[in-house]
Amino acid sequence: MTSPSTTTPPNIVTNTDSKRKRTKNRAYKNLQDQLQTTHPKWKSQTQQQIYSTKLRQALTRVNTSTTQRRGKAVREAADKALAMTAKGRTRWSRAILTNRLKLKFRKKKKQKQRLTASPLNRSKKSRINVLRLKGKVVPSVQRKVKFLGGLVPGCKKEPLPVILEEAIDYIPALEMQVRAMSALFNLLSASTSGAGAGAGVGSGSS
Repeated sequence: MTSPSTTTPPNIVTNTDSKRKRTKNRAYKNLQDQLQTTHPKWKSQTQQQIYSTKLRQALTRVNTSTTQRRGKAVREAADKALAMTAKGRTRWSRAILTNRLKLKFRKKKKQKQRLTASPLNRSKKSRINVLRLKGKVVPSVQRKVKFLGGLVPGCKKEPLPVILEEAIDYIPALEMQVRAMSALFNLLSASTSGAGAGAGVGSGSS
């Protein structure tokens, strides 16, 4: 007497996959809706003024002696000022502040590794990484979640609800950062052009 088959019917598998896709799509739609309606603090003029003050203070401490590292130093100073404006109340702001402390130790460690590493060891490491990537097919939705987690500081290994909650606060903060830096750039450009025009008038009248 033959035993009944225990295989899962194809229609049940299809329904399960479609439910997962609908759940993920609903989560992304909720994220877009919340980005448009929540966190008005980053859209207020007061918050932008607070950040602009912290940004100017941070930029005055940036060492611009080397042109190659100037852009990176300005970006790090702007991100640190943004995290300080958020007062470390979110995961992304705490990640930025703690990452600044870890960078000094990482640089020293990397310098020691470069001195001791051989070409043979480097080739072995690259082969291992390539072999790990082979055979891993990540679904498109999961790949997007992983990508979003990599964009938000401190959310690389976090679940989707945490990533969405942090992204809802982080994206408006970045928009405010762009507005403040654009206003500061326009202010500096206007003062520089005004000083140049004044110098030209003075030299012409002498």
